[in-house]
Amino acid sequence: MNPKYWRKSSYSNVNGNCVELTTTLDEIRDSKDPHGPTLAVDVSTFVRAVQHGRFDR
Repeated sequence: MNPKYWRKSSYSNVNGNCVELTTTLDEIRDSKDPHGPTLAVDVSTFVRAVQHGRFDR
């Protein structure tokens, strides 16, 4: 089994206002709180939702 690592988005800014994704592509977390809760996701569904503006304010 491959170990799980976290990758920060290349869009992350100096303040760390971003998300991180596991290399196993099944969890995301707030990069400002690396020891906090994680969210289990289906990455392809999540990416499609972002592309379609489902999380825009």
